[in-house]
Amino acid sequence: MVIDHDDANDLTQDIFIKIWKNVDKFRADSQLYTWVYRIATNECLNFLKKKQRRYFIPWQDARSELMNKVDSSTFISGTEVQKQLQKALLTLPDKQRLVFNLKYFEDLKYEQIAEITETSIGSLKASYHHAVKKIEKIIKND
Repeated sequence: MVIDHDDANDLTQDIFIKIWKNVDKFRADSQLYTWVYRIATNECLNFLKKKQRRYFIPWQDARSELMNKVDSSTFISGTEVQKQLQKALLTLPDKQRLVFNLKYFEDLKYEQIAEITETSIGSLKASYHHAVKKIEKIIKND
């Protein structure tokens, strides 16, 4: 979600600290992994919003910065198509990008994603469909 490897490392530490401090609050209403995913998802989205506000960066500039990191990062390897996919993902709204990442990369079922995001399955399917169509269009145009 955050592209930058250093940011991802920092977030991972913050997420596990938050989980450790709040594990006693886990009510077992859902499975443990969905609770962990929910924390991780919220932390990533909050991080991106804070970064944008902290530096008074318009979202377009923040996306451009992240796209540049896709090209220059030594941690992001892969073919040109894989880099195009990462750049295309950055053009999506946060919700669509999140749903796409969880479905495509994490291979989660809609039911699991619904628990994590607290969203209806129908809404998730629509978000994923729209994300796929936008990505296809971007990659075809490139």
